Amino acid sequence: MQTRNNQHILVLGAGNFGTCLGQHLASQGHRVELWARSPEVAEGINLNHTNPRYLKEIPLSSRLKAFTRLEEAPIQAYDAIVIAVPTQYVRMVVEQISDKMHIDQLLVCAAKGIEVGTEKLPSDIMAEICGTFISHHMVSLSGPSFAIEVAKKQPTGVSVASRVTVRAEWAQDVFHAPKFRAYTSNDPIGLEVAGAMKNVIAIAAGACAGLGFQANSRATLITRGLAEMTRVGAAMGANPLTFKGLGGVGDLFLTCSSEKSRNFSVGYIMGQGGSLDEALSQVGSVAEGVTTTLSAQKLSKSLGVSTPITNAVYQVLYDKKPISQVVQELISRDAKPEFEVELEVPKDDK
Repeated sequence: MQTRNNQHILVLGAGNFGTCLGQHLASQGHRVELWARSPEVAEGINLNHTNPRYLKEIPLSSRLKAFTRLEEAPIQAYDAIVIAVPTQYVRMVVEQISDKMHIDQLLVCAAKGIEVGTEKLPSDIMAEICGTFISHHMVSLSGPSFAIEVAKKQPTGVSVASRVTVRAEWAQDVFHAPKFRAYTSNDPIGLEVAGAMKNVIAIAAGACAGLGFQANSRATLITRGLAEMTRVGAAMGANPLTFKGLGGVGDLFLTCSSEKSRNFSVGYIMGQGGSLDEALSQVGSVAEGVTTTLSAQKLSKSLGVSTPITNAVYQVLYDKKPISQVVQELISRDAKPEFEVELEVPKDDK
């Protein structure tokens, strides 16, 4: 593969994933600038080559520079822009730079979620702010990729998806490395739906573990969660095969099977009797599944798609129903064919 060396890349977001992507790209020989909201974070990266808040134990490349004043950044000069802020902040951040972006830049979005209030995917937010042409050329990056393992150069595989094939190939060219394999796709919608909803299913998986349910239960939950994600994606025009790939079942399995998953941890703490506030306090960083549950539940209702696991998580997080009651209701649902396409929301879910 011919690698595009020495690309000038802006990474928006200096949290766990933004930092690990910035570090990865810098280690590939690119000139990377990382936008951080916190002066403390930017100073730590520039002076000590460490992020004092996220991935603190990882030495960062001297090719990775950080700054805080986004309004002063030379947006037009970057070859590529990577969005790595939580989904609920994508709109606010992109609005600050949209008038300076141009189509000759590679735009990659690594945010995983659905915007609360609008029920929009990141690509929909980009279309609203930057126009459909730039959004159409955007690349979505997702897959089973815990930030700490990427930063430690553990072998990782992700999918880079765009409606425009050459853009997906450009992103592959920039990101691909022996220990960070990037596979192209032409289904960004499927990748975005999977990346968002797997966090909701992970909360449910964590709750099951916290309640003491073991391997059989978790395997069933993951499989039915995959079916649920696929139904929502298909209703939005996604290719069902996407959910069998890295960004679908790969990322779902990862987040539902490890204590490194913030969303799994939130569910686990609540399954053991903790409140949502206690769970978020113990996790200590953004668990996107909590806000995504709110928007995913509304989105699935608007699509007329049955999402019983998402509804169950919503009832626990937002209706404050006891987990034991919600679990009993979930496992008492009527029997049905495994591969039935559920397009009508059950009466109990209305």
